[in-house]
Amino acid sequence: MLARYLVEMSKCYTRGRKVFCDDSHSSLVVDIKSINQFGISSISGMRTSSCSWDGDKQEVFVPEFEPGPVPPARPVDKYGFVKSEPGSSIPDMSSKSKPKTDREREEERRLQKWRKMIGVGGVDWKCYVRKKPQVVKRRIRKGIPDCLRGLVWQLISGSRDLLLLNQGVYEQLVLYETSASELDIIRDISRTFPSHVYFQQRHGPGQRSLYNVLKAYSVYDRDVGYVQGMGFLAGLLLLYMSEEDAFWLLVALLKGAVHAPMEGLYLAGLPLVQQYLFQFDRLVHELLPRLGSHFDEETINPSMYASQWFITVFSYSFPFPLALRIWDVFLYEGVKIIFRVGLALLKYCQEDLLKLPFEKLVHALRNFPEDALQPNVLLPMAYSLKVSRTLEELKQEYLGVNNMLPQLQPVRLSISKDQRPSKQKREESLNIRT
Repeated sequence: MLARYLVEMSKCYTRGRKVFCDDSHSSLVVDIKSINQFGISSISGMRTSSCSWDGDKQEVFVPEFEPGPVPPARPVDKYGFVKSEPGSSIPDMSSKSKPKTDREREEERRLQKWRKMIGVGGVDWKCYVRKKPQVVKRRIRKGIPDCLRGLVWQLISGSRDLLLLNQGVYEQLVLYETSASELDIIRDISRTFPSHVYFQQRHGPGQRSLYNVLKAYSVYDRDVGYVQGMGFLAGLLLLYMSEEDAFWLLVALLKGAVHAPMEGLYLAGLPLVQQYLFQFDRLVHELLPRLGSHFDEETINPSMYASQWFITVFSYSFPFPLALRIWDVFLYEGVKIIFRVGLALLKYCQEDLLKLPFEKLVHALRNFPEDALQPNVLLPMAYSLKVSRTLEELKQEYLGVNNMLPQLQPVRLSISKDQRPSKQKREESLNIRT
């Protein structure tokens, strides 16, 4: 059954409102029957479908690994996550009509500004960024409108250009290539955003899409292959764009289409994680010396609490609204926002952390209070921290002392056939609870 599942997961991928399947003769296109309230595709049966094949319409049989039962309907928040408690979501302001109306008007004005800035389909984006970079930066820091987030992420990451230059590559990776990581990917799929409605159904459309993106990347870059934390990056992207768009944004991030490549976060030995943790530890001692000294006394180091911040870009255990705001800035300004947010968290909680012994300190660093995780409180504090020059100096110091970070390759468009190295040590160091 597992072998059959691997075949069927690889044979189908979604693009827009279609599911594309492949057999030895040609491509089969099956309509997706519905899109739910979150704009997410849902597949309703692929046993038999009426399909066009060389101009002839005929009934065909499409074998499929049976999806699990649809989870029972439960209240969800506006992002699609199941509410843990009846009142655990963004406060309902419906009873306060005037503030809500004012807020809606403000959002409409903000949305109009963004639409004017990017143009239809993003045609005006590059021109606007060249003319008014500070305006773009300020608006991104305030948060990208949710309805435009997927498009803007593709524009600021450079992934849209990669997709246009590589038409058909994703389809080839999904349908015609095999990966040594397929079993590992399947094992981890159910652990990625398990409380989101899109990923809850076993073998459902969300899990299929996540499998396809991760499998495609593990083939595209066999040196990196697949590592557990990558699922949270791909899962977050799939909530805002199609499989193919999510794949190329993942490529843009890891191969460095705009900012420095991130693939070192997932290579054997996690070289980039080690560099970032070194830099972060030195920043804590420089900007928060009392807390840095307390950490030394209690033998606390960043690998105990900050590794998954970098590996998943805060998408693993942080509130989703905060994660989205961080990703907005991360895609535009680069990795320094991760350092800033981490330092801002420690600064906000500094007085409480200084009172804690080792055991309680480790717990507190992995479970920050709710008031510290409010975007409009934490992010302004993060923006006020100036770290760019110090980060570069610490990077050069780290590379000079350790001489261990491999030379990362530029964006690679060809498909390598080499087998990736063992990933055992990488997953041992991920520090992601399952």
